[in-house]
Amino acid sequence: MNPFVKDADDRMDKSVEAFRSEISKIRTGKATTALLDGIRVDYYGTMSPVNQVGNVSVLDAHTLSITPWDKGMVNLIEKAILKSELGLNPANDGTNIRIPIPALNEERRKELVKLVKKFAEEAKIACRNVRRDANEHLKKQEKDKDISEDIRHDLEIEVQKIMDIHSKKIDEITKHKEAEILEV
Repeated sequence: MNPFVKDADDRMDKSVEAFRSEISKIRTGKATTALLDGIRVDYYGTMSPVNQVGNVSVLDAHTLSITPWDKGMVNLIEKAILKSELGLNPANDGTNIRIPIPALNEERRKELVKLVKKFAEEAKIACRNVRRDANEHLKKQEKDKDISEDIRHDLEIEVQKIMDIHSKKIDEITKHKEAEILEV
């Protein structure tokens, strides 16, 4: 496999994974530990993810629980969750933090679906940029007489097939997340 084609495949994989990671943080009305992935807490001078300062677990479909390893972190974690734009209201009992996940109303669900579609389009744009870069490298190789026109054409078709595969993955992930959000 041509190194530029392999590189394009790897970069498109990274774009899809970045998209998957980004939408995993979007609330669906169900409790999931991924909701808290973007929240950082000042842990003795170091900004650390919540899951590195305590045990994050799902109690039931609508409740998350955080048990900090250091009991002094309870208030800091609670404040970090309140500052986040997730719209969550944590409650602590001195040692644990419980986070009820409120049900989403119809209007909010539609906003979240639009957000998912926006992230999907950004991921597709990233993949198209990777395709463009790969094709430019292939044209440069042809110009430098490293490959023939036929080989360049075949490799461009291969890059397009890789692009189509990644585009389908993004569409499948989007469809699944939309169904998850719209599920009542």
